[in-house]
Amino acid sequence: MVAKHRNESAPAAGVADVSKQGVAGGRAGVYLRYEFGPGEQDGASLGNPLFELLEAVTAGGSISHAARRLGTSYRHVWGSLRKWEGVLGEPLVIWSQGQKARLTQFAQKLMWAELGARTRMQPHIEALRWDLARVLAEARDPDFRLLTLRASHDIALTLLQQHLATEAGLHLNIGFQGSVDALKALNDRQCMVAGFHVAVLPAGDPVFAAALKPWLKPRSHRLIACSRRVQGLMVRREHAGVRDLADVARLGLRFVHRQAGAGTRMLVDHLLAQGRLAPEALRGGREEHVEHTHVAVALCVAGGMADAGVGVEAAALQFGLHFVPLAQENYFLACHAENIDHPDVAGLRAALAGRRWRELLENLPGYRSAEDPGSVLAVERALPWWRRARKP
Repeated sequence: MVAKHRNESAPAAGVADVSKQGVAGGRAGVYLRYEFGPGEQDGASLGNPLFELLEAVTAGGSISHAARRLGTSYRHVWGSLRKWEGVLGEPLVIWSQGQKARLTQFAQKLMWAELGARTRMQPHIEALRWDLARVLAEARDPDFRLLTLRASHDIALTLLQQHLATEAGLHLNIGFQGSVDALKALNDRQCMVAGFHVAVLPAGDPVFAAALKPWLKPRSHRLIACSRRVQGLMVRREHAGVRDLADVARLGLRFVHRQAGAGTRMLVDHLLAQGRLAPEALRGGREEHVEHTHVAVALCVAGGMADAGVGVEAAALQFGLHFVPLAQENYFLACHAENIDHPDVAGLRAALAGRRWRELLENLPGYRSAEDPGSVLAVERALPWWRRARKP
């Protein structure tokens, strides 16, 4: 800690001065561990006491307030800060007389970098956590039921995973990838179900049709109604006047894209075509910036690495961003027609049709259930822009 005119004093005894001890054998390294505990973890967070401590100091503005936020003692917080400074070999906190404590530049950069890395890896961390949980469940239950899903990233799917495990005893193995790649995996029989989303479009649309028609066959596939959500622009509060992608292009704001093949990328391409804007209009004069999840896009905007991006409202609110709705979307689960009555798929459909699924979505900003969740839909009925080529 770098102290100038301290208004908080260190404990007189009992806390070793480790700030100059450094790390035995060289620089600090990173170690990952996991543990077993009662209940189920909510989400895919990897906790670390250092970042919980720094966040508490920043929010509280002093060690005393940080101790109260963490439910521990002043002495413990002080000792923890000194310990981490010794491990990292860098000062972490600065405070002055009459001013709130603030993080050093090193600590600020470390917090944002750690949050960014953890956010980008969130789907993979969740997949690893679930896989380890599956090993435990399989060891306990000889009748273990597993349904494999490849899906475009969606915050609600984690809720569905927990809901199925609790209500139906059905374990959902989710692999997140773009909508197109998820449908490819379904056609290659790598999964039982594939999740994808499309804008609610009554008329034909060349962007979605070109991307999805090769992988959706009316005779081979059926769709399951899952949910409806809103996608929109996510910007910081200083850009709250931005209304659409045309404003983003006109102002030269740095835009963060989703990866090629993602449903959100298709939505952006569709909106650009509607506004007669070239794809290059959203690059802001820089090399294209790409992220793979809604949460990662929101983090980039909140952290100042970009000025605008498109994602779901729940991700925008998580990082305190201004949200401008752009389009309603349907989220569908695709399945091969011969598997639609498979016991595990039937269990999935029953869970979607239940009242609890509607309640879970009502509590998630920007989401609501499909009109008839769990119902089986023909491709051409669910996607009015999908038309078979007529034979002469």
